[in-house]
Amino acid sequence: MLRQLDAGVVPYARAYGWQRTLHARRVAGEIPDLLLMLEHPHVFSLGRGFRPSHLLVDKAELTARGIEMHEADRGGSITYHGPGQLVAYPILDLRASREITPDPIAYLRRLETAIIHGCAQLGVTASTREGLTGVWVGRDKLAAIGVNVSRGVAKHGFALNVATDLNFFSSMVPCGIEDAAVTSLEALLGTSVSMRRVVRVMGSSVADHLGRRLVVGRSSDLAAALGNYGPPDREGQLIDA
Repeated sequence: MLRQLDAGVVPYARAYGWQRTLHARRVAGEIPDLLLMLEHPHVFSLGRGFRPSHLLVDKAELTARGIEMHEADRGGSITYHGPGQLVAYPILDLRASREITPDPIAYLRRLETAIIHGCAQLGVTASTREGLTGVWVGRDKLAAIGVNVSRGVAKHGFALNVATDLNFFSSMVPCGIEDAAVTSLEALLGTSVSMRRVVRVMGSSVADHLGRRLVVGRSSDLAAALGNYGPPDREGQLIDA
């Protein structure tokens, strides 16, 4: 079973704290596999592969534009999260799956396939790009993926540009890839796209490709999953601008 929890718009630091708590509880076997679906306010997330040269503006400019920066214990370099972008965080016990090993690369490939199949249902033909992670349309990146697998349980996940303001990516080298541009479902389709529909399609595709039965939970299920393991708004690591 994979329980999908739609959390709405959540600050990055709060969601990062949620992931830490839920990961610990999943490792302990206290909660089922979860799929958090949400959006973030404007934020640049820095993975373990970040290099200072990947950020093209100074931190003071980001502050003036209302953009936070946070470090994250995931793979990859720098990416943007913001309104109009679907962020999905599977908290998934890979030890319990007969089809997916705790190998992060094998897990990444499953996520890529799930996103590609979901995009096809939404009218967009996407693919992988040899030697690179993520989901692409030509040389334009449509979805970024970065995960952390610790003690057999995965956290972090993927960010799919639905109606994202792509101008925010001009302040960085997206994912540290010099020759890559970014795109969105709306840019590709030339029309508005319902976020609710994208959430529904992607939730179903992720569950199918991870070999799980999808159950859409209620808002109260998140609080129950967090339990007494600390406040749900526990902060992540903010990089002061």
